[in-house]
Amino acid sequence: MKILVNIVRVLVGALFIFSGLVKAIDPNGLSYKMQEFFDLWGMSAFNGTTLWLSVLMNAFEIFAGVALLLGWKPKLINWLLLLLIVFFTFLTGYAYISGKFKSCGCFGDCIPITSGVSFAKDIVLLVLILFLFFNNKYIKPIFSKPITGVLLVIAAVSTFALQWYVLNYLPIVDCLPYKVGNNIPEKMKMPANAIPDSTVINFVYQKDGKDVSFTAEDFPDDFNDSTYTFVKREDKIIRPGKNNIPEIRSLSFSDKNDADLTQQILDAPEAILLFVEDLSQPVSRWQKGFEQVFQSAKNKNIPVYLITSTRPAVEAAIANTGFKDITVLDGDRVTIRAAARVIPTLFQLKKGTIEGKWSFRNFEQASKQINH
Repeated sequence: MKILVNIVRVLVGALFIFSGLVKAIDPNGLSYKMQEFFDLWGMSAFNGTTLWLSVLMNAFEIFAGVALLLGWKPKLINWLLLLLIVFFTFLTGYAYISGKFKSCGCFGDCIPITSGVSFAKDIVLLVLILFLFFNNKYIKPIFSKPITGVLLVIAAVSTFALQWYVLNYLPIVDCLPYKVGNNIPEKMKMPANAIPDSTVINFVYQKDGKDVSFTAEDFPDDFNDSTYTFVKREDKIIRPGKNNIPEIRSLSFSDKNDADLTQQILDAPEAILLFVEDLSQPVSRWQKGFEQVFQSAKNKNIPVYLITSTRPAVEAAIANTGFKDITVLDGDRVTIRAAARVIPTLFQLKKGTIEGKWSFRNFEQASKQINH
């Protein structure tokens, strides 16, 4: 039994550490997923807390996994893991049964898995943790208390330091479609191995006061406009396709006159894009660095655009800066969040390919590359 308990302990501990790490390299990803749940449940007032919840949850997963491997306070850790996995199982079960979420974000954007797989994974984990819970006596520390304490402190500090870094300097591993080297127009195309949905078109007409329905291939022999009155058309999916959604979709950048400049930007030999979702990061914190970027681009006749989902507020905030005459475009909040995990984030595009990507803390490096 002792050997089996230790095998399960290693499996559960390693899985929690891995799960926490793949989310800790991009805590905003989990934060946005939490907001999806809150919005659906009518709890949008809690959206302002999701980033801190994400950071703490990622840290706890890693800490608990390390503690379990080290054999530190097994009864306490197993209680906490049991409570956590019950919570996770509820979320993934809801996501799967409701069908309202394709992914619960359990392994971040780097390892997207369906809600069904996530739910099954959590059921298995629940069984394994219950097994450990009832066999606490076989879990023993593998190091002395001082060494165990030092290792736990290192794990905790490293986890928070990692998340602080990526929240300021962008994720160290970019698993989103807007990573450096990707060509945006290519990512907007249907995947080469896509299988489209199989659909049947059904028409509903009214004849002699009654609704009559038939498919596009099965019109009645006596059909004519004088006796049949159109009611509606229904496109029904009879067999879902596979891999038939582009990585980037619904991309649109428009000016204050609603003119769509998306294609113009993607076709340009070079363009600089500054993504500013909102003003949660005051302009004063990145103004000086971006003024250098803006001037460098102007000196080389490179068009510069500011993409935001809060244009009036942003325009007012930059009215007295050195880049007050920048072209400000409206962008979808979801698109901006996928492109820019840090507010603000700068892109250098060359014919639609992302050549450079920097958070506001690295604008000096961006300016040097533009001048190169």
